[in-house]
Amino acid sequence: MGSTRRTGRTWRGTVAATACAAALAALTAAPAQAHEPERRVPHWQLKDTGTPDARFRGLAAVSRNTAWAAGTGGTVLRTTDGGATWRNVSPPGAAELQFRDVEAFDARRAVVLAIGEGEASRVYRTDDGGTTWTESFRNTDPKAFYDCMAFFDHRHGLAMSDPVDGRFRILSTGDGGRTWRVLPSEGMPPAQEGEAGFAASGQCLVTSGPKDVWLATGGAARARVLHSADRGLTWTATDTPLPAGDPARGVFALAFRDRTHGLAVGGDFRPDQPSPRAAARTADGGRAWRPAAMPPAAYRSGVAWLPHSRSAALAVGPTGTDLTTDGGRTWRTVDTGSYDTVDCTPDQACWAAGEKGRVARLEH
Repeated sequence: MGSTRRTGRTWRGTVAATACAAALAALTAAPAQAHEPERRVPHWQLKDTGTPDARFRGLAAVSRNTAWAAGTGGTVLRTTDGGATWRNVSPPGAAELQFRDVEAFDARRAVVLAIGEGEASRVYRTDDGGTTWTESFRNTDPKAFYDCMAFFDHRHGLAMSDPVDGRFRILSTGDGGRTWRVLPSEGMPPAQEGEAGFAASGQCLVTSGPKDVWLATGGAARARVLHSADRGLTWTATDTPLPAGDPARGVFALAFRDRTHGLAVGGDFRPDQPSPRAAARTADGGRAWRPAAMPPAAYRSGVAWLPHSRSAALAVGPTGTDLTTDGGRTWRTVDTGSYDTVDCTPDQACWAAGEKGRVARLEH
């Protein structure tokens, strides 16, 4: 095992990963001064998915080469070559479903969530790269509407529904999404009038570590974040400074880089409405949220920390992408393309997805 000889594949992968790391480093660098040579600015490079009619609000970035996208028309796509080619791996008979979230463990194993009232809310799982799918959950409660899904590890995960009988409903799996059960509601605080989750990016439910999970809400008098430290059995609710008081306003997405440091983005999703205070940050696990001193310029539906960074993150929405390099205190627009969701990987790649079949990877 002591040989230093590289295979061609390993060498190319190392070069590509280094290039991606350089792109992220350049993105977070301070803007060039007037006397400095112009830097090449990293940008989203669109990948041709061949599905211009789909809108991808579900995205699972496994690595710089492998990513899954899930969207309208029951569409699920997978790439294993960095977006050069895409395989349509949509579950059969799902054309009427709206996939809004996908969680992938690797190139072969993934779980997708379809949203909607009653039986429109479903979960499917694949173990063979999407060649075959198993429907592992179908909602039978007409009052439930599932929005988002998140996993702690390859086995343990949760899905959340809008309030049923006055409380958010939590679905739990301990076998990688093969079977699911509804958790008891006693540990969930009462929902506000009109409160719900937003199935906008697959990021209204997020985890960090083996047991911590956060849930984002909107549509009510106060936009809140709920936190559980025991995999969804008991929860505490905290108000955020994000826009509220209307069904179109609230927290749309969360991202935590560890158990304490988190970001919240959202606003008002109506294109003709302003979204002041569209971002907030926490440094105590969500017990308190502070508004960004310089928030994104408009509504944002997705957010992700840059790989291995303690201070840099990206937020995306229909009108552009914003970057923070100070842990969410200030944001600046770095791209004006339309994206709904964003995800970054341990090997230093970032992907985004959205309307008109758009999937992109950050390039230098």
